[in-house]
Amino acid sequence: MDDIVKQAMAKWPNVPHCYGWLGLDARGNWYMRDDRTQAIGPFASGLPGAKGSMLKHVKLIDFIERNYATDPQGCWYFQNGPQRVYVELEATPFIWRVDADGAIRSSAGVAAALVQCYMDEKGWPYLHTNVGFGLVHTQDVASLAHALELRHWPVQDVLSAKLGQQFGYQSSPATLQLPAQ
Repeated sequence: MDDIVKQAMAKWPNVPHCYGWLGLDARGNWYMRDDRTQAIGPFASGLPGAKGSMLKHVKLIDFIERNYATDPQGCWYFQNGPQRVYVELEATPFIWRVDADGAIRSSAGVAAALVQCYMDEKGWPYLHTNVGFGLVHTQDVASLAHALELRHWPVQDVLSAKLGQQFGYQSSPATLQLPAQ
């Protein structure tokens, strides 16, 4: 976490949390969701316009990803200065990129080591790593298949409906509305 963020948290410890305004999609893209967007429906609903506006400002995205963390309830958030902005997840807390040689990194570029590979009932691949759990980016499925063969990574079956419970994350912190700490 950035030092400036830690300083702001110490200076203003009781800032209310923010819910529903930030989302991470299944391809690792960040979205801002204003009141009008939130009124359309939940982030992961698939309704037209419910995701909001995709962020494209590289420095803002880098700031979000440097200050992205989880709380004890498995709710992921962006610590924006003194305010905790909870993230709505379309899929998982991380979207993994897999290089042709099998190297794993998050969409933010953080290197990770494989713990276990999973495949759900729809054929979607997931990686549990030393950094966390996430979906493999759709553009990297071929690289993952190559790595599975090359490195003899075993694949376990998993049910998509149980991923959050099994790996300890909440897809929609807005449904929990946690109080400020």
